Amino acid sequence: MNEAAAISLSSVRFRWPGQRDDTLDIEQLTVRPGERLFVRGPSGSGKTTLLSLIGGVIEPHAGQVSVDGVALDTLRGGARDTFRADRIGFVFQLFNLLPFLGLIDNVLLPCRFSAVRRERAEQLGGSAQAEAQRLLEALKLPVAAQGSRSVTRLSVGQQQRVAVARALIGRPPVIVADEPTSALDAEARDDFLALLFDEVASMGSTLLFVSHDAALAERFDRSVDLQTLNRASALPDAGDMT
Repeated sequence: MNEAAAISLSSVRFRWPGQRDDTLDIEQLTVRPGERLFVRGPSGSGKTTLLSLIGGVIEPHAGQVSVDGVALDTLRGGARDTFRADRIGFVFQLFNLLPFLGLIDNVLLPCRFSAVRRERAEQLGGSAQAEAQRLLEALKLPVAAQGSRSVTRLSVGQQQRVAVARALIGRPPVIVADEPTSALDAEARDDFLALLFDEVASMGSTLLFVSHDAALAERFDRSVDLQTLNRASALPDAGDMT
């Protein structure tokens, strides 16, 4: 296991309950600190399962997963939840914004669960609220112009930017993005990627970006094909539909 890696999987195998075959069987995957890695794969190839392993949401049946130099199997219960909140920023495919919270409060959600990220946001912006506003404006979503509008009234592209600001708040060392451009047209997708890359670069964070859209691969430092990386058969009933 390479402790200097931002993300490392070694001899990892996982299968869902009731499944005969492994969903994932990955001999080795290493992501360098600060690297922008694109992982491509069609529906059912195990992309979401991979992200759940990296996030410590599920545990492999064999092998080891390490994030930011920490082996996840050494963490138990609340310690793993705290580690995830402190070290990993997630951009979900469906955004998972809370409709009863405004823009700023949606961005600040990770700070409710991570004192580390709240303190870092305060150091960067003077206050966590100011840093949330800075991120939204850097992502071309001026807070003042939106007033008190519910996030449900924002366009898909605007909701996506709120989700990214939430992942970036407090500068976690690892950012994981699950099909974040699937609902965008080509122009909006290109603008979004440029903004995401700028912010990740300024933070010095590692970006793991998964998508079925192979056309995006050339924009990243490196790309891997999950179907090639994964030695297990990607079956339709694998329990992973993304």
